[in-house]
Amino acid sequence: MRYVLASGSPRRRELLSKVIPEYEVIPAEGEENAVNTEPDKLVEELSFQKASEIFHKILTNEAGRLVVIGADTVVSYNRKVLGKPKDRDDATKMISSIAGNTHAVYTGVTVFYTGDNGEEKSFTFHEETLVDVAPMTDEEIKAYVATGEPDDKAGGYGIQGQFAIFISGIRGDYYNVVGLPIARLYREMQEHGLL
Repeated sequence: MRYVLASGSPRRRELLSKVIPEYEVIPAEGEENAVNTEPDKLVEELSFQKASEIFHKILTNEAGRLVVIGADTVVSYNRKVLGKPKDRDDATKMISSIAGNTHAVYTGVTVFYTGDNGEEKSFTFHEETLVDVAPMTDEEIKAYVATGEPDDKAGGYGIQGQFAIFISGIRGDYYNVVGLPIARLYREMQEHGLL
């Protein structure tokens, strides 16, 4: 069976290796066009688009058992989606809004695969984790944003990086916040006979 991750995220690559030892990385390149604005539906839709793009790109070139995994993560505060910051000012606003508050992190995962008879199949799910951020001073926010760590991360922070010192609590899957809910993915792939 050929496994492919439709994401260039180094964090997702590292996490997926705990579920599947050997796989390829082919990042999705399509434009993200989401209809949904609710965070849980949004991440499912975007993960579906990513997995579908790579699955169909590969499938047109070859036969055989193929499994493509797509994922998308967003941070949501007061049901408002916080994507990747556009610039440092945007990152500062995001961090200021979640400091001293609880926000939700959603990751949507879609797995496209070929069945026993070569038929196309897929399933999609999302995971939600609540994250508590300690109150932060303006100086702490400014210093964190200056590290550059928020630049390419949903919500403007990386939980596994320097922002860890401001995380005061987590309810749910930690790895979901990093970018891939591996316990749920493992169970789902087992149930579908993909592991």
